[in-house]
Amino acid sequence: MRRILVSSPGRADFLNTHQDYKGLPVVPVAIDLRMYLHGEVTDNKRFNVKSLDLERHGEPSVDSFGIKINHMREGKFFGNYLRGVVNVLVKRGFAERLRGMNVTIKSEIPVGSGLSSSAALEVGFTYLLNAACGLGLEKKDLAEIAFAAENQEAGIPCGRLDQYGVSFGGIIKLECRPPYRVEPLPFRDLTFAIIDSGIRHSTADIHPKRQEDINRGLKALMESSSVPSELKTLLGYRFDEPQWEKISEEELDDFLRIVDERARRRILFTLRMQRWTEFALKVLRGEKIRDEEGSWMLGEERWRRIRSSAATERNHVILGEVMNEQHSLLRDLYDVSLPEIDDICDAALDAGAYGAKISGAGMGGSVIALVKDEKHGRKVIDACMKANAKDGWVSKVGEGVRMESDINTV
Repeated sequence: MRRILVSSPGRADFLNTHQDYKGLPVVPVAIDLRMYLHGEVTDNKRFNVKSLDLERHGEPSVDSFGIKINHMREGKFFGNYLRGVVNVLVKRGFAERLRGMNVTIKSEIPVGSGLSSSAALEVGFTYLLNAACGLGLEKKDLAEIAFAAENQEAGIPCGRLDQYGVSFGGIIKLECRPPYRVEPLPFRDLTFAIIDSGIRHSTADIHPKRQEDINRGLKALMESSSVPSELKTLLGYRFDEPQWEKISEEELDDFLRIVDERARRRILFTLRMQRWTEFALKVLRGEKIRDEEGSWMLGEERWRRIRSSAATERNHVILGEVMNEQHSLLRDLYDVSLPEIDDICDAALDAGAYGAKISGAGMGGSVIALVKDEKHGRKVIDACMKANAKDGWVSKVGEGVRMESDINTV
């Protein structure tokens, strides 16, 4: 019997949160918390799956399904993600190459915490099948199959951020329009405190409402005779149609009075998040920030303070400031924070974190804080626990999905 153990990382939503489904680039970071999938290859044509963590919490923890197009079970059932992977592989012509397996899942990634436990499950299972059945899939294939499993099969309106972050690992810039290019970013000397708020959320309940707000604002802009035609060519009617990165807030500002207040804030959020991410990417690529650009983005006083900081910390300070700005946008313009989340971010900053922001869709989940080192990370976590966080971990930048062991037994 062939026994295979693979693991996949959680991912923290580092920069440009809530932008992947709009076609804008995102910057995920893999973390040290991992999900382990142990597979035993069998001679039958079924997958028998068990989650030890769900079993421990008294939740539905087993599933069994065949090598075919499987139906999705009702509710937020964990097996739907795995069924979705098999469905995608069958539709793509891999059915004859798949073999049945008994799969046991054990995870360090808390469910519903904004750390991509679902993507870790999908990518890990896809990689397990790839290894067991010799499917010849590359990292990008793993991510695309996992995305299709969640988005198209399970019907969760997600973007590709999670699946690519888990598959590739490290810190990457992911282009979220075809052909979905991945740029590994060289500046990886980062340590994070990952803080679980203990407040559970569901992406399915968050994304559609923000997308609807943006669609409503775009419709008003596209149907207004006052908006120039050359600007309309950069817009569209759906949240994923505009060429957001080519639109400046200044050229759109005069026309935002046409849209309702909520739609206006969603559009401003999109433009400002993208601008801050482009700024941070220069640091992550090892590029030097010019004084005029630093002053314009951060203000002269803040930039002067950053320039006077120790050279070894300067990049970390800049990235922390970007994280703080992006959290403010998530809170004030996208309405996906909560007072409890803001308290945790404040506690992290008071304990000396460079920056702190929501990781994931928001309305709960986790906070990611940039810290100096592991010792400092523990101090930040302790402060956040006093602010009613549930748990916390210190993490360096993690590896992507990988093989742990592959054993043939009699």
